[in-house]
Amino acid sequence: MPAERVRVIGGGLAGCEAAWQAARLGVDVDLYEMRPHRRGPAHVSDHLAELVCSNSMRGAALENAVGLLKEELARLDSLIVTSAREAAVPAGGALAVDRERFAASVEGRIAEHPRITLHREEVLELDDPRPTVVACGPLPGDALLAAIDRIVSESDLAGDAPRRLHYFDAASPILAADSIDESVMYRKSRYEKGDGDDYINIPLDREQYAQLLHDLRTLPRHETKAFESDTRFFEGCLPVEEMADRGDDVLRFGPLKPVGLRHPVTGVTPHAVVQLRKENRDGSALNLVGFQTRLTWPAQREAFGRLPGLANVEWLRLGVMHRNTFIDSPRLLDERLRLRGVRPLWFAGQITGAEGYVEAAACGAMVGIHAAREMLGWSPLAVPPECALGAVVAHLQNTVSHDFQPANVTWSMVPPLPTAIREKKIRRGALAERALAALAAFAERVGAP
Repeated sequence: MPAERVRVIGGGLAGCEAAWQAARLGVDVDLYEMRPHRRGPAHVSDHLAELVCSNSMRGAALENAVGLLKEELARLDSLIVTSAREAAVPAGGALAVDRERFAASVEGRIAEHPRITLHREEVLELDDPRPTVVACGPLPGDALLAAIDRIVSESDLAGDAPRRLHYFDAASPILAADSIDESVMYRKSRYEKGDGDDYINIPLDREQYAQLLHDLRTLPRHETKAFESDTRFFEGCLPVEEMADRGDDVLRFGPLKPVGLRHPVTGVTPHAVVQLRKENRDGSALNLVGFQTRLTWPAQREAFGRLPGLANVEWLRLGVMHRNTFIDSPRLLDERLRLRGVRPLWFAGQITGAEGYVEAAACGAMVGIHAAREMLGWSPLAVPPECALGAVVAHLQNTVSHDFQPANVTWSMVPPLPTAIREKKIRRGALAERALAALAAFAERVGAP
């Protein structure tokens, strides 16, 4: 008897990865994407796997927890990581992608897979008894949000605690490369990583940095609606003006830090550095790194236009802010990210509080595997806690807090080594080696009953 089909709601990173992993194990999947019929507030295209914020998937090296997470996913034949590596653009030690190439790669593979059927229609309810993966992202429509509230209430697990939470996220501006004055800039990657010149750097002296702080603190910002008065941001992706509000040197020790960016000609280390990174493979579009913002568009043109070399810049996209929704996963989901006490219903991606592109894909991969194994009648299979994949799941399932918040994967989520190692690089290398060994054993069992 063939396995029951799985319905996946949402064609973002988590939904596409969940569909891919389930199909890879031999389960037929119906993947639903609401675009082009309806776009969310942060969408600008109708592509699957659209990257609505940065084009960076962060560090690529195994000494970074997110780098290890990417490698683990790659060893599970991840759709998202494979497509990202194909669409990579130079970004020093990070994995950044050409958005269009990346989305096209994901969409093409989904379309070609014989076990995945893509439905371009909006799902408005969760009453359908079919096994379902909710991977709607952090910006679902009102009808689906109401359906999530209803089904979560049926589980009767959250008590009086809020079942649905939110925070605000923002995106950085993008500009045309041929409109900048590169004579006042220099090309260099921090610590010479990558090809050594993957970033274009705008050096700021004390006066220029002070002017930027003044602009960020005083120019108009988009006001949130009355019902969004509890304006909470994700700490890992704060708006640039919020960082400016927190202190004079916060930006200098954050996205504008000059460490490792000494001027190649003068030998001087600037007071602060604004970096531009390629948005696409040909470098015709550049991202203002770390400048996610909720300044009004006229204020952005004024503040960022005062940066050296950007006086006559052509803005391809100005920064925007949007509200992200997530559920209280530790209270509601089990170790397979399945809603406790309810028919086969899984949650995956940012709706769970898995923050970050790679973390969302990782969450989708695990849910796709769990859902497929259940449909095939196979025994449950837990990802080893030593793996970065295990760390992502553990955060969503075991976090003990009255204020659960989204988080990126970090080494602190991984169990320590049995013998302490003082040197950080060696310690992280040992953690990565242990994780990949554990993953190899897990990967062998994924496709077996």
